[in-house]
Amino acid sequence: MNLSRRRFLWHALWAAPVGVVADAAVVEPHWLNIKTVTLAKGAVRHRFVHLTDIHHKGDEAYLRRVIAEVNRLKPDFACFTGDLVEEAKFVPPALEILREVQVPLYGIPGNHDHWSRANFGPIRDAFAATGGAWLQDRQMLIRDGAINLMALDRLPARLVADPARFNLLLMHYPEWADRLPGLSCDLLLAGHSHGGQVRVPVIGAIFTPSDTGAYDMGLFETPAGPLYVNPGIGTLGYSIRFNCRPELTVFEI
Repeated sequence: MNLSRRRFLWHALWAAPVGVVADAAVVEPHWLNIKTVTLAKGAVRHRFVHLTDIHHKGDEAYLRRVIAEVNRLKPDFACFTGDLVEEAKFVPPALEILREVQVPLYGIPGNHDHWSRANFGPIRDAFAATGGAWLQDRQMLIRDGAINLMALDRLPARLVADPARFNLLLMHYPEWADRLPGLSCDLLLAGHSHGGQVRVPVIGAIFTPSDTGAYDMGLFETPAGPLYVNPGIGTLGYSIRFNCRPELTVFEI
């Protein structure tokens, strides 16, 4: 092997792991992916955005870019499935930015919102200011009564599906889809898993939090209906993502 080829291989072997680390720590954490999921069997009647697991820690420029993208997509409404913050001190700046959402924003708390002991009053006011609502174990009709929006914060569920309407369920924990006996939904939305944040090709997520189960990222069939697990906007623990970009999911129903 000549010297130039040896040098090339040496640099390639050295550069590969450096490139992976740079991608995981610098590029992917803020490389927003816009994914469209079409469930409508005919004409699309409603179009909405799902976002989750913001875990706001003070990066206001990034969150403003996320919300600007939600507005650019011009959905009918938006859904948030928990973990706005990890520390209560970040609630006010996060809400200041969320108030810029130009469509009704409906949301539920996640485990970190509860653990942070955040005051849900201001959060409720901010979501209401968009025309939406902060919901905990409640349901309401939206889109002129066409959608029965259900929000699950605690088990057991005391929610009722309506066969005459599109039944949309918001929850934080994906595995709860297996714990809803008798509840049949047209679509369930969850977060919590972060998609694992680090996903190895072929193998998938190397770690997911409890109450994720087999539902780590993407669309699944469950006993309660189709479940979509969004990998989230922010990060938990280390600010890294690999093969698992932050996501805004656009649903067409």
